[in-house]
Amino acid sequence: MSYHKPDEKTLQALKDIANKLRIHSIKETCASNSGHPTSCCSAAELMSVLFFHTMRYKADDPRNPSNDRFILSKGHAAPILYAAWAEAGFIKESELLNLRKIDSDLEGHPTPKLAFVDVATGSLGQGLGASCGMAYTGKYFDKASYRVYCMLGKDISILSPHSRGLTCDLFSGIEDQVNWHGKPMPKDRAQELIKDLLSQIQSPNKPLHPHLPNEDAAPADLTPIHLLTAPEYKIGDKMSTRKAYGVALKKMGDASPRVVAMDGDTKNSTFSEIFKKAHPDRFIECFIAEQNMVSVAIGCATRDRTVSFASTFAAFFARAYDHIRMAAISQSNVNLVGSHCGVSIGEDGPSQMALEDLAMFRAIPTCTVFYPSDAVSTERAVELAANIKGICFIRTSRPDNAVIYDAGEKFEVGKAKVVRQSDKDQVTVIGAGVTLHEALAAHDQLAKEGMNIRIIDPFTIKPLDASTIVASARATGGRVITVEDHYKEGGLGEAVLSAVGEEPGIVVHRLAVSHVPQSGKPQELLDMFGISAKSIVTAVKHTFAN
Repeated sequence: MSYHKPDEKTLQALKDIANKLRIHSIKETCASNSGHPTSCCSAAELMSVLFFHTMRYKADDPRNPSNDRFILSKGHAAPILYAAWAEAGFIKESELLNLRKIDSDLEGHPTPKLAFVDVATGSLGQGLGASCGMAYTGKYFDKASYRVYCMLGKDISILSPHSRGLTCDLFSGIEDQVNWHGKPMPKDRAQELIKDLLSQIQSPNKPLHPHLPNEDAAPADLTPIHLLTAPEYKIGDKMSTRKAYGVALKKMGDASPRVVAMDGDTKNSTFSEIFKKAHPDRFIECFIAEQNMVSVAIGCATRDRTVSFASTFAAFFARAYDHIRMAAISQSNVNLVGSHCGVSIGEDGPSQMALEDLAMFRAIPTCTVFYPSDAVSTERAVELAANIKGICFIRTSRPDNAVIYDAGEKFEVGKAKVVRQSDKDQVTVIGAGVTLHEALAAHDQLAKEGMNIRIIDPFTIKPLDASTIVASARATGGRVITVEDHYKEGGLGEAVLSAVGEEPGIVVHRLAVSHVPQSGKPQELLDMFGISAKSIVTAVKHTFAN
């Protein structure tokens, strides 16, 4: 990028704006009696030059698709971001004094409640990944000229100084002092500092306005995206849900150029490689950096520029959990797909087995949790996820299992499927993924022995179809068994317990993985942890006996 040094008047005006931003930041944090004024003041020159000399944007339309983007990764410096938008004319200066108040959107760290904030920040460093996703989207998907700026850093740690690349000769007795981090200035000290800063402003009335953007980014396309053809599987076909995900993702890519995918160097296992082969220009390889992959996906999805799907082994989303929780605060519409869940992956062993992921994602606000049990329901889960607001998690499995649904079967979020039922059912068994097929095998074996059980496929674990579960439980004498390839804590069983918790006369018996597993053949492990068809039969007979 070519650099043109501003003339002396412009340079002085930028210095003056920097000092105005300092004054705003000090006043804001004094008014709230909390915040990080020093972290703001150290960024003043950078903010002044970016917002009033370098960036191209419409100050009255912060989410214009052609605007340059700015991410304040050091989110604790939020007051100076608000100050910049006040100087640009979007925020009333008087509103700045409502910083951190319960009825104000000027929160302690930036969130997308504000039109000029694309992603929430505050967990330090995450803004860089989101910025990379936004920049990649601008260059390769939008093919537009908007640029992305990310401010990283933390000027002084809470306990000790960092080495710094920039110093400013200001704030005697405050600069470099660790005890000032995260504290407002005392009122008397603040007035003294403001008076000193005002004395340095030479051209208070010289107007500087941001440059306007090139109008070369199309408006966001918000039309729903649907599979162009129904699933092509027949009942009884064998297909893993992880491979069905790859097929579905490719089909969604066929349906819309807005669909993009990324993976953490596991594309041949998650089967996102099917999408990559069909749409290589819309695939981003993020390698073994799952945290960054999630933030890149969040960045790609900002301003509704893309519908992004990011996949890896479900176990590896654990290391990205901080980024996932920030996705919820960012109001992101990102789709995360985790394969190789549970002990059913077999010989690879416990480090690769996702056994906590349902608990993780159930705890995330805005998150819809899909757990498809066959190829048809997987395709529909991907289609639904592409059109849902908020975070979506799709849990896929490694083993090949039979297709149990007709290609025309309709699926909805929060609507379970009762896949086996009769008027003589005496126990309701709820399974998902691999364990649904174990439950179906148990059903067939028990039927030969004259015992009838009802089988439910929840499809989504969050939201859970409580009404169907309660109705089935009442129809089967209040007897419910849940079976899941997941730890007992936070999984399917606890979701069902929550759903029936206020219903009298319903008892839930939970079959789940009880402790850290080991390598072994999938069927051996299902038997070892009591979540196989054989174990379900035993549990049902025990329930009958009681």
